Amino acid sequence: MHHHLSLRSKVIIMLSVMASLFLVALDQTIIATALGKIVQDFDAFSSLSWIVTAYLLTTTITVPIAGKLSDLFGRRRILLIGVAIFAIGSILSGASVNIVMLILARALQGIGGGIITANAFTIVGDLFAARERGRWQGLIGAVFGIASVVGPLLGGFLTDGHSIFGWLTTDWRWTFWINVPVAIVAFIIIAIFCPPLKHDNKPRVDYLGAGLVAIFLATLILAIDNTDQIFAGLLSATGLSLLGLRLIMYAIIAVALAALLYVERRASEPIINLSFFKNRNFSIIMAVALLHGAAFLGAILYLTQFNQQVFGASPTASGLMLLPLIGGLMTASISTGQLVSRIGKYKAIIVSGFVVMTGSLAMLTLLTPATSYLFEAIVMVFVGLGVGMALPIINIAVQNEFEQKDLGSATSASQLFRSLGSTVGTAIFGSLLTIGIATHLGDMKDDAYIQTLRQSPAASQILTSTSDANTLLNINAPATKQAISDGFRQSITTLPATAQVAATKQFTTIQNNYNTKIVDAFSESLHTIFLVSTLIVGIAGALTIAIKEKPLRSARPTDTPGEI
Repeated sequence: MHHHLSLRSKVIIMLSVMASLFLVALDQTIIATALGKIVQDFDAFSSLSWIVTAYLLTTTITVPIAGKLSDLFGRRRILLIGVAIFAIGSILSGASVNIVMLILARALQGIGGGIITANAFTIVGDLFAARERGRWQGLIGAVFGIASVVGPLLGGFLTDGHSIFGWLTTDWRWTFWINVPVAIVAFIIIAIFCPPLKHDNKPRVDYLGAGLVAIFLATLILAIDNTDQIFAGLLSATGLSLLGLRLIMYAIIAVALAALLYVERRASEPIINLSFFKNRNFSIIMAVALLHGAAFLGAILYLTQFNQQVFGASPTASGLMLLPLIGGLMTASISTGQLVSRIGKYKAIIVSGFVVMTGSLAMLTLLTPATSYLFEAIVMVFVGLGVGMALPIINIAVQNEFEQKDLGSATSASQLFRSLGSTVGTAIFGSLLTIGIATHLGDMKDDAYIQTLRQSPAASQILTSTSDANTLLNINAPATKQAISDGFRQSITTLPATAQVAATKQFTTIQNNYNTKIVDAFSESLHTIFLVSTLIVGIAGALTIAIKEKPLRSARPTDTPGEI
């Protein structure tokens, strides 16, 4: 441990670490506003999923491996590598000349992001005793809240094209390049002020375990996340069905998992230490992290879509409408972190957080197209409070179970399970949404609005499949609706004035009718999604009651080495 460092040194290190983590958190929100422009510039609408999935894939794979490597080779060295990779990936992403280069650069960027994520939470444990970690874990939680607000705003500003210093005009490439100066500053500060934070003098890398972890996680993510879109070319070329492809992938997952368990039991320094699961609290907390990751992302993702579909908010505005949730999260995250550091206990706060979260998610099932935003905002405050109370403290509970030499592996495991939960949850909720909308709408191929769009060469490109819920929702998104309306008006400019008025009136009527159908079906489907989220969080909350709380350790004289 390095508890002997001065408070000034610790603060400088933590600021640089939080700056690095801010980059990663920001990237997940800022890119969303730029995706439309990116695929439009490259004429690569079919590759949209890969831009997101490539980053998610490499980040998820990297987290457990980077956590273990930091235990072996030192936190500073691995973190510096992560920041450098993230910066290089950002430069290459912004400089991409085609969609393939961008996807590869995003994958590289994801490796850096995974390294940063794995180490940021662990360094708190290196610098501070368990009793002191609460306030810093709370601040790290607030970093994600700030990034959630700044990301959509900054992404929209840069993507829309604004002049800087009167001679430089931004575009979507700047959503990547904006990372570079922050990464350089963070790299320099970490290199100068951060000690090695190394706990093994004779590192032995589990290469086989790392390879099996990569195969297992990569196949798992690809099998459940946008499989039909990612492998559309393969399915078309081979004639293989989506079900057949998934069965093959599930078989690979099973074999890789069995091999991983066999190898990790025998490895001297396993990437995933299976003995950790003999620890009762660790096993419970991993299950909680998995369930929480699934439920929370579902709530956030579909609240944003609700704001766009029901209130007609733009992507940027819908992000701003989440401010009550972010405010509640930041307030609870910072205040409960301080409280845990003062009282030295954490279980009651985690349990209370899940109780608040469960109750507030249940209230989201009451949202309808007629619901006021004020009601939604009040509920979101409590959702944020619940998340802020529970999420940062989970890391403290995990770290309190292990010795310092295993801190990286244990902490990164928590991040991994939460990430896997988010991936699985997104797939489950996406399926629930598709089924719900299909059930409420039926076959939309004969809908008047759909038929009108099919007659327009420009608009027909949007219609990839009328049975796909995402397509039907995207058609009803405010920006898409406006683009379709503008295209329609342009197409009738050759008609007489009276005919233009009549055609426009008829088009507006069928567009409004379509909007009503979609909003009603979407809202009904959301009730199911929020209900499932409530049940998942409720189960997670029940599990937290079984945690056997151990006193949070304070710094001891033996934790202070003579020299770094």
